[in-house]
Amino acid sequence: MKLLTKFNLILLVIFAAFGFLISQLAHSFLVDNARREVLEQAQLMMASAESVRNYTANDLSPLLQQNPRHRVRFLAETVPAHGATATFNNLRKDYPDYTYKEATLNPTNLEDRATDWEADIIRDLRDNPGLKEKTGDRETPDGRSLYIAHPLVVTKPCLECHSEPKVAPPAMLAVYGSANGFGWKLGEVIGAQIVSVPMSLPVTIANRAYHRLLLFLIVMMVAAILALDAGVYYFVIRPLKIVSDTADRASRGEKDVPPISIKGKDEIGTVAASFNRMQVSLVKALKMIEEL
Repeated sequence: MKLLTKFNLILLVIFAAFGFLISQLAHSFLVDNARREVLEQAQLMMASAESVRNYTANDLSPLLQQNPRHRVRFLAETVPAHGATATFNNLRKDYPDYTYKEATLNPTNLEDRATDWEADIIRDLRDNPGLKEKTGDRETPDGRSLYIAHPLVVTKPCLECHSEPKVAPPAMLAVYGSANGFGWKLGEVIGAQIVSVPMSLPVTIANRAYHRLLLFLIVMMVAAILALDAGVYYFVIRPLKIVSDTADRASRGEKDVPPISIKGKDEIGTVAASFNRMQVSLVKALKMIEEL
């Protein structure tokens, strides 16, 4: 086996070992980083939903309530949750993996009723008043899912519709009835804004970056091996081949073998200088023998 082949095998083993270690660490880092990016995107969407809620409650709803139609037909646009949900549904055209829900323990619209896992989040937010945000992941039939949740706290405008049925707008009672969505208390956590996204999204993002990293590592490894091969051949194998060829000619008894012209103070240069001295001494010794 040639020296360059042995050298390449050693490099391949070293690069493969370190490449495997780096790739494993990089994959874990990329998944964590992608998870943070997805949650940051979810936080932006949550902020957008909260902004729509505030706009609806403070600006849009007072105007719509002055509309005579609102007295005979309930206008869902007066409800902050409706505006936030409708806006988020428009966002989903560009971000289809994200979902938004304003889950409530006792909602007027039963479509907003919290599921078991959503109810657990709401109770946790209710039991910890200082907790303004809760993030985590959970198992779903489609795989793991990330979520971010903010508490929904009852304010004075909420009590205009959700304190007692007798003070609620008749148009709302005509649509939803008087059995649900009442008895709310000021300052109580009655629900949560929840943005969910499948864990497959950050994993997909991480895998895409991971494959690009692997490709980059392979290209860099091949480039490094080729560069090292060129250096080894030029600085080691080529000089050794010159020394070997010169020694072979001298061993066959050739008398006009020129000295090796390898300059440098490294080990190869030292070997070449030693060989030149040996060759000179050998020529002198042969002349002395011939004179005898």
